[in-house]
Amino acid sequence: MALYEHVLLARQDVSAQQVEALVEQFKGIVEANGGSVPKVEYWGVKSLGYRIKKNRKAHYSLLNINAPAAAVAEMERQMRINEDVLRFMTIRVEELEEGQSVMLQKRDRDERSDRFDRGPGGGDRFDRGPRRERPRREDEATTTETAGEA
Repeated sequence: MALYEHVLLARQDVSAQQVEALVEQFKGIVEANGGSVPKVEYWGVKSLGYRIKKNRKAHYSLLNINAPAAAVAEMERQMRINEDVLRFMTIRVEELEEGQSVMLQKRDRDERSDRFDRGPGGGDRFDRGPRRERPRREDEATTTETAGEA
């Protein structure tokens, strides 16, 4: 059997429990056709890069699938019919990723880091020291002197 990573985008209007029910429904389809789903991750509601069917946000879920191609094809067919599914993408991989995916690791890192922990400047800029005065140009000196006389 082949190994797949499948990402599912569901409408923002549905609740997280409804998304879990959708994932369980699709997981059941895969298992009924001789496959297995060893890992399911819910990534939460995220902003979309562009509008999809008038939606600006979506619920993201990842499924690691170990199944024959026919099972994945049937699951994708059911997703096309379901109006709560905005988009999906299935990619065949050589091996399934163990542990948390990069998206969940990123969320953990974002929750741990606080922008105020970086120091007084926020940590984003290189500390260059105090600002120096720049030398005046000749045309600046004449314009300010004539403006002051008027």
